[in-house]
Amino acid sequence: MRPPVPPAMRRPTSESGVGCRKAGTGGRTWFPLLMLAWSVWIFFTPMFNTAAFPHWLWPTLGSYAVFLGLYHHAYYRSRRHLLACALGIAALGFALTPVNPGAQGYLVYACAFMAFVARPKRAMLWMAAILAAYCAMWTWIGWPWVYLFSVVMVSLAVGLMNISIQRRHQADNALRLSHDEVRRLAGVAERERIGRDLHDLLGHTLSLVALKADLAGRLVERDPAAARREIDEVARVSRDALAQVRRAVTGIRAAELVAELASAHLLLESDQIVLHYAPPEVPLPSTLETALALTVREAVTNIQRHARARQVWIALEYTREQVLLRVRDDGRGGDIVPGNGLQGMGERLQALGGELRIDARAGAGTELQARLPWPKPSTEARDATPA
Repeated sequence: MRPPVPPAMRRPTSESGVGCRKAGTGGRTWFPLLMLAWSVWIFFTPMFNTAAFPHWLWPTLGSYAVFLGLYHHAYYRSRRHLLACALGIAALGFALTPVNPGAQGYLVYACAFMAFVARPKRAMLWMAAILAAYCAMWTWIGWPWVYLFSVVMVSLAVGLMNISIQRRHQADNALRLSHDEVRRLAGVAERERIGRDLHDLLGHTLSLVALKADLAGRLVERDPAAARREIDEVARVSRDALAQVRRAVTGIRAAELVAELASAHLLLESDQIVLHYAPPEVPLPSTLETALALTVREAVTNIQRHARARQVWIALEYTREQVLLRVRDDGRGGDIVPGNGLQGMGERLQALGGELRIDARAGAGTELQARLPWPKPSTEARDATPA
């Protein structure tokens, strides 16, 4: 039996039912109904052995109506009530079993929901207590244990599977927060560096400009030639300062790519994938740097989801004509079906005069190559000019 996974538990983002349902299922309104389909097992055992269980129908229908209410509440309502719902479903199994052994199915749902009630150890204690009590009742009734073994194993398997799902989602949420924190810290560090660089670049230069401008003003009547030389010096110093600021702004662009590489390292490390890379050595214009950062993000996401790789290599190569980004993995390779991500990546590169190539051989991994030409000097200078 596949475990029911309450949407509110799989991605708890809201205490309201509607908010939890939308956040948890991602629009998959059919999911709770699919999981509910397994509950028809409750009707099978007595249906094919009515002589042994002549009074099963009405109690089963009544218990099933209560079960549907608890199931709906567990899926679509607040997390605070989940323990009560799980215990209520377990109680239905205890109450109905004497007239319908198929009520064992309620125990599976109870253990499935119990996995999301508390931390893993406490959830396992709850499941163990419920199953131990049910085994005691089964023994008291005097039925053979061979029929009990399967429901105990299935209940434990479903409960432990849901605990694993819960822990994986918690780890994914923590990893997502780590990615956001890496980008935030990279932004803070970059702003601090910008402040220091601008202070170092402009502090002395602007003081010198002000001093020479004052001197030229005093000399303009007494010595026009000297005043002219000072004004020329002011112009030269100003041009040098502007060139330095442009170089500094161009150097700032690499921060986004550095942050993306650090985020990729965290994402792959969470799946025990080793990433080999080096930070950019050459400052990149903003258009190239942004395109390469987005390419790295899409490529690494695809590797993490589909490649089954153990190692990934990311490298930047520079020539006089272009920048080449290589992303290579040792995964399964094979045919690549272009999706929206790869298509958007290729269109983004083509808009900048570049191209995207993917070499994927079955069993030999995949290599992605993103080539971008350097911008023309006029474009690069305009790109680097501070606002």
